[in-house]
Amino acid sequence: MKILHTADWHLGHRLHEQSQVEEQLLFLGWLEDYIKTQHIDVLLISGDVFDSGSPSNQSLHMYYNFLMKLQHTNCQSVIITGGNHDSPGTLNAPKDLLKALSIYVVGKASEHIEDEVFEINIDNEKVIIGAVPFLRDGDIRRATAGETFEELTDKYKTALIQHYVKVATQCKEMNTTEAPVIAMGHLFAMGGSVSDSEQNIYVGTLGHIGEEDFPSYFDYVALGHLHRPQIIGGNQKVRYSGSPNVLSFSEIDYDKKVILLTLEQNKITAITDDIIPNFRNIQRLSGTLQDCISQFPKIESNGFNLTPWIEIVLDEPHSVNTDELKKEAENYAFEILKISLKKQRKIKGIEELLANSKSIKELQPTEVFKLKCKEMDFDLDKNPQVMDAFEEILQAVKNQ
Repeated sequence: MKILHTADWHLGHRLHEQSQVEEQLLFLGWLEDYIKTQHIDVLLISGDVFDSGSPSNQSLHMYYNFLMKLQHTNCQSVIITGGNHDSPGTLNAPKDLLKALSIYVVGKASEHIEDEVFEINIDNEKVIIGAVPFLRDGDIRRATAGETFEELTDKYKTALIQHYVKVATQCKEMNTTEAPVIAMGHLFAMGGSVSDSEQNIYVGTLGHIGEEDFPSYFDYVALGHLHRPQIIGGNQKVRYSGSPNVLSFSEIDYDKKVILLTLEQNKITAITDDIIPNFRNIQRLSGTLQDCISQFPKIESNGFNLTPWIEIVLDEPHSVNTDELKKEAENYAFEILKISLKKQRKIKGIEELLANSKSIKELQPTEVFKLKCKEMDFDLDKNPQVMDAFEEILQAVKNQ
């Protein structure tokens, strides 16, 4: 049996307000071909199918169209869990219909733990899947009036770990033939490397767990949320597949991957990865204004013929007029999405931040809150509980 681990598709994502539908469609086409050529039996998607809790009709069409095309491949089962970007209601709405196609969806934590565990049988090979979605605080922890932030943190982390223990126990009860057991998850595991495009999904260190916190009963843990493919804590069986497409300029320096598990005679005999093609040429140019201009002729589209996207980081002693740079760029078939100064102040005032933002979507609520506190001479370092309270309110609003 062959099982493919993917996550963080973020259908509908825009890079600096530029639609990424073209590369998303190319990825889905590539994935369909990969499933056919590699004879994939089971596909796992560990959260953040969509970039928004209210996906566009276009994003929904891409999602359902891909799932329907899988019916003509070797893939016999698909298991999809919700991420922090996904709306549980949107994912769960067609779950009964999709179940008839052997596509199993767990949009949010279930009241009945058995609803998160699936037994897959294919050609005399069996695997047990514990499909754990993004665990929202309100789904697994009962709040108590007057509890401190430390108590909240401890209770949530304990509840999160206990949820995986319950899933492992349920898997064990179902596993009468000692088949391999795989857990799915969408969370931040300590030791993971982040990029600029992941949302902070916890308050402070709320929910940060290590690879050692997952029950040892699991033979593999298929994680989502972090966009760089990586192994956690040196444990080969706890991995992030990463996102298939570049979601920020901080993600251009490493390969995007899918992870392939091979099961034979009730064991995972191989864990390998394959590189996903780079569907769009996305580059960062740095140096002086003239240095960057001199690199323009070298920028070309790759074999997928999508317009290259460029970020320019100018290494200048002070602010410069970028009109010459923009005018020269008009002679080439690429698009500049962002220009910044390497030595510009890292902390800007709110007015400057607003003036230099193309869209309100570029502003991070936490960053604006910190700047407002700074302008009001309120020391967050001496009052960390205020920052924690703000983060908790922010997460509560995002999870509505």
